[in-house]
Amino acid sequence: MNTLYSIDAIRTIEKSAIASLPTGTLMRRAGKAASDLAKDILAGIPDNGNRILILAGPGNNGGDALEMAANLADEGVHVSVLLVLNRKNPSEEAKQAMQKAVKSAVHWEDALSIGTTFEKLQQQTWSLVVDGIFGIGLREGLSGNLKKLVDLVNNLNCPVLALDVPSGLDADTGTIVGTDMTAVKATHTITFIGDKPGLHTAKGRDYAGEVHLAPLDVARQHFIPAVAHLNSPDLFRHFLKPRPHDSHKGTYGRLAIVGGDEGMGGALTLASRAALMLGTGLCYAVYLKNAPAVDPICPEAMLRSAHRFDFSSDVLAIGPGLGRSNVAKEYLQRVLTSDRPVVLDADALNNIAEDNDLEQLLMYRKPPAIITPHPLEAARLLKTDAVSVQQNRIESAKALAVKFNAIAVLKGSGTIIAKPDGQFAVNPTGNPGLATAGTGDVLTGMTGAFLAQGWTPFEAALGAVWLHGKAADSIAENLKGYTGILAGELAPVARRILNTLITR
Repeated sequence: MNTLYSIDAIRTIEKSAIASLPTGTLMRRAGKAASDLAKDILAGIPDNGNRILILAGPGNNGGDALEMAANLADEGVHVSVLLVLNRKNPSEEAKQAMQKAVKSAVHWEDALSIGTTFEKLQQQTWSLVVDGIFGIGLREGLSGNLKKLVDLVNNLNCPVLALDVPSGLDADTGTIVGTDMTAVKATHTITFIGDKPGLHTAKGRDYAGEVHLAPLDVARQHFIPAVAHLNSPDLFRHFLKPRPHDSHKGTYGRLAIVGGDEGMGGALTLASRAALMLGTGLCYAVYLKNAPAVDPICPEAMLRSAHRFDFSSDVLAIGPGLGRSNVAKEYLQRVLTSDRPVVLDADALNNIAEDNDLEQLLMYRKPPAIITPHPLEAARLLKTDAVSVQQNRIESAKALAVKFNAIAVLKGSGTIIAKPDGQFAVNPTGNPGLATAGTGDVLTGMTGAFLAQGWTPFEAALGAVWLHGKAADSIAENLKGYTGILAGELAPVARRILNTLITR
């Protein structure tokens, strides 16, 4: 189970660990872990020449880089080091790392004439560049020569390994520090002691690349209780159980999905089909107006008109193709005043955001609720703008969970699943192929299916989000790309993955 730690938490853990170890122990371990990973990366590059450029900054992140440089150089790898900025009072650990590097076979790049150095570095062919400029402590954006250096690194067309966190990326939020939007775009990141949420959400997934955790053998006694995790089947394993032979359709719950206003019936079809494929025993597709006689795409779904439907006996989901009419608001009110668990998405959320009475009904209802907004819908619910939501996705998701006393699923790169008590998970699955119409409707159906089968709301959201993204990843792997993935393709693949997990 991969736990995530904030910058403050990592500093607390690190301080406690350092106090119990000889000076420089953690830095030496970090250097060893980084040099081992660098060798693994090089081994996967045919005829790479083993030429590594290491950028070492002024702090302990730079010390980790120097430890790494000395290790690799002593093993015969051609290592060039560029010292980036000077620190007047380096830590004792960083001093030791510098002394070790000076005694090694490291080649030192001239940092005195920075323009000439940039030109020289650009003309070289590098097998790997290591970013050890700044770690988790960066507070100001990269500008001037630092910006030029990072831009150079991002255009060298070779693998880039970031130490702890790519320089310029906020390890807590996944945003880029400063207004120049400059950060190292790594292909790999080795993060130390504990994983960080910012590597997995917002810009993090684009800039951190493949994330490797190096715990540095820090004893468990130094760790503080965790409130965040990287989403994985371990978090919802309790519900991944084989079905007994002695069961029937009623065993697996009843779900009613409300929506499908004129011209938007496809959203309801996608949601109901996904719900059935993910295991709910019975699924009603409840149309705002007159329901079709049968759904030729998914005849297993039972079609009902809202004015003839009893909202009192099923788990409910509302939003796919709902629209924002007075009729939509009328049925949304009926759903919110029911005593059934509910999933709210799309126009259900937009209607709530613009109607104070509906908002109050959601805020004070006692039965479980799961809300699944994208950033703009989240902004409307929080009375802010999408930019503000994206600047701190984790805090935005937590604020939604608290405000509405609900499980909040803030969709996007690194979807955040938050509980009202402050616990949250960051989802690592999914890809740009999900940026197409209808994928949110599929997620609604999947989430409702798990809720109907008796999963707790948090685990239902965790499982649906993880499988939804994993299905997209599987499809993209088969397609060799992300373009053209259709929402309707997700549920069959998610079903296969779910059954694989259950039968393990």
